Amino acid sequence: MTVTLADILAARRSIRGVADATPLVPSPFMSAHVGHDVLLKLENMQPIGAFKLRGALNAIAQLPEGTAGVTCCSTGNHGRGVAYGARERGLRAVVCMSGLVPQAKVDGIRALGAEVRIVGRSQDEALAESRRLAAEQGLAEISPFDDPAVIAGQGTIGLEMLEARPDIRRVLVPLSGGGLAAGIAVAAKAIDPSIEVIGISMDRGAAMHRSIRAGRPVEVQEVESLADSLGGGIGLANRLSFPLCRDLLDDTLLVTEEEIYHAMQVLYWEDRIVAEGACVVGLAATLAGKLPQARGPIATVVTGRNLDMALFTRVVTGQDVTLGDHRVRGRPYARKA
Repeated sequence: MTVTLADILAARRSIRGVADATPLVPSPFMSAHVGHDVLLKLENMQPIGAFKLRGALNAIAQLPEGTAGVTCCSTGNHGRGVAYGARERGLRAVVCMSGLVPQAKVDGIRALGAEVRIVGRSQDEALAESRRLAAEQGLAEISPFDDPAVIAGQGTIGLEMLEARPDIRRVLVPLSGGGLAAGIAVAAKAIDPSIEVIGISMDRGAAMHRSIRAGRPVEVQEVESLADSLGGGIGLANRLSFPLCRDLLDDTLLVTEEEIYHAMQVLYWEDRIVAEGACVVGLAATLAGKLPQARGPIATVVTGRNLDMALFTRVVTGQDVTLGDHRVRGRPYARKA
């Protein structure tokens, strides 16, 4: 089983008019910083505030008539997409999440009419509950990343970026369970194999990065992070997103909480964009000098805006932030020469 460009083209038809055609805009500050256009794909403008709507809608559209309902595990945004899609189709939705998911994301899912189950302190525990519900109550389980329909839905982002700017030479993708990175990589490599696709995550609990380095899916300890959307494991039985990311990504990189903090400030003060910490990992790696010089325009995905606004306010105003046992020392934003 795999995902092809044909699957992504079909997904585009499935989500058309609801979850497609988000803006692709330049960042003048970042463009000046790197010497090439840096383009931001604004998935934070989705109806649910995150790219996850694409994959969820495509997966729900493929469910057979008579489906009793849907269930999933989520770090927040996938659950929101599933809740939205289920509501549109009149289906029951049960979203399972760990206690690490920010309350703002829990509240957003409930507001869409879904049932929420908080289970344990890890994505793996939430996944086990979702699978139990699927087995015992006959609900259709929709994986946040290891599902061909979900990956194809996320891959439509790659199509849109490259149709708008065929000259893109590097795509920086926030990397968690790998559904987004796999989908974009399938699209980009099918269109032009020379395009670089690089997955980027935080340096604490980066499951896909560590799994690729190990050559197999591995478990990680989940911790609080500014990039909370990138937390969680990829599943030891991962059958699709892991091999696609392993085979198609040109590299994977990690950034620190301090680098994410600074990049969130840059995106807000320079581009006036409110976005989750997960959105800025590509910018963080670029600002920290962790990437070689690009051969041409760079694109990255601003994946969502569903964040704790009190925490966001602390970051953009330069205050200290405490993340479990890790403290990020704040500093007011000042543009560097």
